[in-house]
Amino acid sequence: MVGRDVLLDFDKPKTEPGRTVLQVENLTVKNDKNLEAVRSLSLSIKSGEILGIAGVAGNGQRELAEAIYGLRNPVQGKVVLNDKTLRHTDVAQRIKGGVAFIPQDRRALATCPSLSITENMFMKNAHTNYIPQSPFNVNISAMQKATEELISSYSISTPSTKTAAKFLSGGNLQKLVLARELSTKPCLIIAEHPTRGLDVGAMEFVYRTLLAHKERGAAVLLLAGELYEIFRLSDRVAVMYEGEIMGYTPPDPKFTEEIGFMMAGSKQGEIA
Repeated sequence: MVGRDVLLDFDKPKTEPGRTVLQVENLTVKNDKNLEAVRSLSLSIKSGEILGIAGVAGNGQRELAEAIYGLRNPVQGKVVLNDKTLRHTDVAQRIKGGVAFIPQDRRALATCPSLSITENMFMKNAHTNYIPQSPFNVNISAMQKATEELISSYSISTPSTKTAAKFLSGGNLQKLVLARELSTKPCLIIAEHPTRGLDVGAMEFVYRTLLAHKERGAAVLLLAGELYEIFRLSDRVAVMYEGEIMGYTPPDPKFTEEIGFMMAGSKQGEIA
């Protein structure tokens, strides 16, 4: 399909988890219907670690990701990044603090389809300052050059940097999102269904990119619907059911039965 061998089974880089990057404490979040989607949830992720969140879709995963990133106002609880409590619904604070967000809807939420690749690539530049600028001096030529370099680094197939994002395939659009979010070397990456709808070649690229950033020392929160993806990438697996963490397991298929019980609402605690 992609014209080359694709390896989806590969060894994860062995990293020793470092300091705690993200601490979520007693978080309660409501969904769009004003019902509690996340209930008194607590978790933590260290640098050099991928925490995979498993669970049937619709059990609070999206609300959890959006609350951590500041897109949704929690009812209670707090989000702590590198020992600093983040203000609710302050996305700019999170971007400046080194938080990257790869949402599941790459067209409606992650990008502006009618804008060019360059414009999408640097829509957060006022906060990341990847290309130094001021309100009176936007360095367009530097952004154009950096976009060309990122297109090459992330293997984005496009006729031009001026091409509107809506004309990219799903895989190339996701690579654009990865390039924008990860080129600033964030300390925390929130990846919500990062391979949904992608072909196997793009899936492999996403996997290797996330693992490379884990090896660099980033903390990664991975929310995925497929257990094989959770097992391939994660260092720990947490299972969500009706907005709560039911327990933790190592990322090993031999714990599939236990994970299944937790997905159905049975609390198991932490399984070594």
